[in-house]
Formats: sequence, C-alpha cells, structure tokens
Amino acid sequence: MMLIALGGCQSGPPVQEMSDARMAIAVARDAGAAQLASDDLRAAESLLNSAQRSLTQRNYGQARSDAIAAKNRALDALENAETVDERDPQP
Repeated sequence: MMLIALGGCQSGPPVQEMSDARMAIAVARDAGAAQLASDDLRAAESLLNSAQRSLTQRNYGQARSDAIAAKNRALDALENAETVDERDPQP
C-alpha cells in the first residue's frame, strides 16, 4: 500500500525539483557563475524555463526531468565558477 502511495507522488507537479533547480541557479549566480561559468548557467536557466513550460502544460514527467537537469547544470556552473575563482584569486 505504501508503495502505491509513494508512486503516486511522482505523477504530480514536481514542486520540490523546481524549487531545487531555482535554488541551485541562485547559488551559482551568487558565486559568480554568470561571469565565470556562463555557458553552464545559461544552460541551467534554459532547462528551468523548459521545465516551467512543461509544468504549465501539465507535462509533469518532462518538467521533472528538465528541473533535475537544470539543477545539475547549475551545480556544474557553481563548481566551474569556484574552480576558476580558485585559479585566479582577486587581490
């Protein structure tokens, strides 16, 4: 019975995944990814926009997938920004 209840949660709107993606993008942006890892940050933002469009169309599976991908690209942007920043410290 619990498996059915848990499985049903996955078919609804991906609220947590969308929130996670937005938060990861904000953290990456705050870390300087817009300047230091702009390609990854733009890709993350594009994926989040795609997730939002899918969410609006109630295509929750695609929205979830895009939101997870957006979070992962934002984390890549954050890591890349931190790596670049460590190699080129500001005075």
